[in-house]
Amino acid sequence: MDSETYRTTRSAWNRIWREEGSLERELETLEYARARQARALYLPQLPSDGLLLEAGCGVGAQLVHLGRLGYRTIGLDYAENALSQLRASFPEHSVTAGDVHRLPFVCGRFAGYLSFGVLEHFDFGPGPALMEANRVLRPGGLLIVAVPYPNLVWRLVRIRGRFVRPGRPSASRYYETTYTIGRMEDEVRRAGFAVLDRHPIGHSFTLWGLGPVFRGPGYYESSPLADRLGNWLRRWAPWIMCFECLIIARKVPIP
Repeated sequence: MDSETYRTTRSAWNRIWREEGSLERELETLEYARARQARALYLPQLPSDGLLLEAGCGVGAQLVHLGRLGYRTIGLDYAENALSQLRASFPEHSVTAGDVHRLPFVCGRFAGYLSFGVLEHFDFGPGPALMEANRVLRPGGLLIVAVPYPNLVWRLVRIRGRFVRPGRPSASRYYETTYTIGRMEDEVRRAGFAVLDRHPIGHSFTLWGLGPVFRGPGYYESSPLADRLGNWLRRWAPWIMCFECLIIARKVPIP
């Protein structure tokens, strides 16, 4: 958990949040149709009788939204400059700087653990972070994880990349990969969880990556055309064109 790739990725995210991160823009994205669709899949199962942890919360947009719904939350991220935005605008929300692989919390403290677009950034895999998630969850606690899925567009871009000379590396380059639903379910089970649900999500955002006709005026906003086609893909090509896979699991109680 201290590889050169991990250190480079961590440095890149600190730079990204410092130069590009915006809590206001992130809050806007939570009102997009694809975000509402994803929330509808896990909110009905989210425990309301305990504390929730978002590990890798960035600027904390999800924490703000969950707080408005009445949930009690704590956010954690290793980018202190991201957390400072939330503290400045919403000081009532609790956040702390830390690493998802070494959580500064006692065992069994949380009723739920949320991770959106985090585990794909570790070159050594998601296992260590999932084991820490298990440690800090109470028996029967809920795990909600979303990671990028190797959809058809991703696979075609990867094939194309084999024949195109790579450009100059970005100063904010970071590690990122994708996970099939089978691989991610295996990782979750090995960490001591029972998988409850699995969902393909974000189809309109897969289309967003294909060009301007699928892009709206907002920050990473998909166009009405992308939303309509995304709904069709969600029904008729759920896995081949989803942007992410969402897994909902429960910590297996110790007998």
